[in-house]
Amino acid sequence: MHKIFLIIQREYLSRVKKKSFIIMTFVVPLLFIAMYAAIFYMFAKRDDLSDTKNVIVVDENGIFRSKLRNTASLNFNYSKKDIGDERKAFLNSPYDYLLYIPATQQGITLLSQRKPSVSSISEIESQLNAINHVQQLLSAGIDTGILNSNKSQLQVNARQLTEAGEEDASSWLASGIGFVSAFLIYMSLFIYGVQVMRGVIEEKTNRIIEVIISSVKPFQLMLGKIIGVGLVGLTQFLLWIILCLSLAGGGGSLLLKNKSFDKQVKIETANQQGQQIHQTGVDNQGLAILHSLDSVPLFYTLSIFLFYFLFGYLLYSSIFAAVGSAVDSETETQQFMLPITMPLIFTFIISINLVINNPESNLSFWLSVIPFTSPIAMMIRVPFGVPVWELALSMSLLVAGFLVITWVAARIYRVGILMYGKKASYRELLKWFMYKE
Repeated sequence: MHKIFLIIQREYLSRVKKKSFIIMTFVVPLLFIAMYAAIFYMFAKRDDLSDTKNVIVVDENGIFRSKLRNTASLNFNYSKKDIGDERKAFLNSPYDYLLYIPATQQGITLLSQRKPSVSSISEIESQLNAINHVQQLLSAGIDTGILNSNKSQLQVNARQLTEAGEEDASSWLASGIGFVSAFLIYMSLFIYGVQVMRGVIEEKTNRIIEVIISSVKPFQLMLGKIIGVGLVGLTQFLLWIILCLSLAGGGGSLLLKNKSFDKQVKIETANQQGQQIHQTGVDNQGLAILHSLDSVPLFYTLSIFLFYFLFGYLLYSSIFAAVGSAVDSETETQQFMLPITMPLIFTFIISINLVINNPESNLSFWLSVIPFTSPIAMMIRVPFGVPVWELALSMSLLVAGFLVITWVAARIYRVGILMYGKKASYRELLKWFMYKE
């Protein structure tokens, strides 16, 4: 244990003392906050940042004439010419799109000089369907004015009923926390696992490993390197969390003190006939998010995150260490990388698309108990609430999986670390595993 501790100390201090570690520890939270601030700003100013596309409309029946509503991205103009003349003149015209609506309303076509954006197509389809729906109501003798005058927006207030009473469900916040936690684990398993692999390759190619092996056993060296790099990652994550919470707390207090944050804003929308209507709302989404933080057990979620980060890293980094010991350069690792990274990529894609929308399904359960997929899938589910027995089963299997994978990787590592000049294959790895002590 003393030798393992020395290796851990060396791996930890040699990385923590680097300027790159110190700089990235303080810069990354600021970069994330700046990135999200830029995203929110561009989203709020999307109308000002988008280019307006001019659309010339050829409506053979005239049903849609003057009813298509101009937006920040689309400006509609109407032509009295037939489609043949407009088609000939379109390439030399100032218009971006040519919208042709046949008399039968079948085969509506949008012509463009360049490929149209998906948002433009969606906006045009939405307006056409809305106008067509109103036209059908009028044809059936239904007064759309009465429908529009009584039209109101209904909102669902999601509440969770527990033994202690009702509380805010905070589904959006739970989804956000789950996604961020899963993304951080997904990235950390790659980043710090590859660091272990590169460290093994570097020591092997520099022949330093021959000197080290004369003093410690290969298993001690592998375990010390894995734990040392893992502690570096854990230290960095803890500092990031502290910095992010401090910055978020400061930003939240500024929002709460800002009196203009609660002011009422006027939201202008359009009804299905193109008439402008107005409704008043309160811009309190930021305050709602801040208040909903009270319903999320942050300390509990953080504890679970640290557990899955640590043991997920230990499981995958032992595989990365075995791969690093089997090759002589980083370019030779490509044949082994896909089987290692495939479970992570598969789980992350499935989790952000399926698990986050149905965290109690059978698929979500199995992904959260299999050791290779549980670090990501379980972190998606934890903010929504996971039964204690499922969490205990997942943690137990992850720890057991780490012990088994570490034992397998150590048997490969003890042989591969001293192999030079021989290109490794899966058959060779199996032979190294079968060698007796």
